[in-house]
Amino acid sequence: MLNPEQRQLFHKFIILEMAVQSLQRDFSVIENLKMSKVYLPILEKLLKDISQDYYNTKRLLANKKVRLVKWEKIDEYFTDIQVATAGNDVVLRYANQAMKTQVEKLLISHLKKSNQDT
Repeated sequence: MLNPEQRQLFHKFIILEMAVQSLQRDFSVIENLKMSKVYLPILEKLLKDISQDYYNTKRLLANKKVRLVKWEKIDEYFTDIQVATAGNDVVLRYANQAMKTQVEKLLISHLKKSNQDT
């Protein structure tokens, strides 16, 4: 069973994983744009920052003996995610649109933070 702290950390992990996957997919598309030299450095920095957060969160979950087992798309609206814990496996249902929105917010907040740092 996931306690509230583990569940929150796992949710963060899921959003970070989706962000990394989206950025990696978008990277190949942006490489083919005429203005790729403008966009690629921004995307590379964003991917590097998000990946760092992703691996740190994954490490924290591993220390708590929590790991992602599999994603199973139920339909266009929901996805079930199977989680292995020290006690037993848990299946969490996520709304696809809500996850997409949270990934977008995460990426925007990272971009704003990186613009403030420069």
